[in-house]
Amino acid sequence: MTSQAVAQRLLDSSQALSYDPTTEVDWETPLDESHHGMSPEWCSLYGTAYWAEMTPEQQRELTRQESASVASTGIWFEMILQQMVLRDFYAKDPTDPAFQWALTEIADECRHSIMFARGAAKLGAPAYRPSRLVVELGRIFKTVATGESAYASILVAEEVLDVMQRDWMRDERVAPFVRTINNIHVVEESRHMKFAREETKERLRGAGWLRRQIDALVVSIVSYFIVTSMVNPKVYANAGLDTKRALREAKANQQYKSMMRSSCAGLMEFLNSAGLLTKPATWFYQRANLI
Repeated sequence: MTSQAVAQRLLDSSQALSYDPTTEVDWETPLDESHHGMSPEWCSLYGTAYWAEMTPEQQRELTRQESASVASTGIWFEMILQQMVLRDFYAKDPTDPAFQWALTEIADECRHSIMFARGAAKLGAPAYRPSRLVVELGRIFKTVATGESAYASILVAEEVLDVMQRDWMRDERVAPFVRTINNIHVVEESRHMKFAREETKERLRGAGWLRRQIDALVVSIVSYFIVTSMVNPKVYANAGLDTKRALREAKANQQYKSMMRSSCAGLMEFLNSAGLLTKPATWFYQRANLI
């Protein structure tokens, strides 16, 4: 488990720098449709022939729908994360700083989920959810996942979103309230990623070859479903596009795949150093365009 010293530093950081989205985010000003919902370069169709044919209004609407879809996927996994962390710390020593940090992280994630939900609503998007299969697989995973497989999966979800949002929060083309949401999430999530890395390394200490092989495969499969669920197919119809054509061009979009791979370089380096980048796992990461 994370050392008391590291956990205390995370608690101190949280006390010094945390945000209340209910007051920090401008929820009152109506949506300005001259803004994007994300940096256009992160849109699944950016760089395709279809993107070039779209009007600027359609492009902005698609980025708003995709931003809401990413946020909705984040909510789904944050709910999984909270349940796994609660199970892990059930009946442990509440005087331990690691226990107190775990509850602090859960409180952060609750605020983040509400923030993402309000943000998606303000972007004019419906409730995007992963497919029924992925939802049910997530239900199983959150119930049985433990140790390093749980924390490494948490790390993957957090790292992928973190790199995207670091770009979005600095981009003046993006709606100001979305930039604020991204900034809040990046600042607070940096502590969560530190915790997930520490827990993953600690839980793997002394783990044998077979255990690492199983962990690596589980984490890679979870990562595949998280990443492939970020852009819901319904975003295209809701942006007024031909869904079949959009899906076809998005699937072949090398620019988007390159953005995903470059964003995950540091994550893959960490997983490799932890012995979690095995050949079978690499196949799933390649399928998800993370490597």
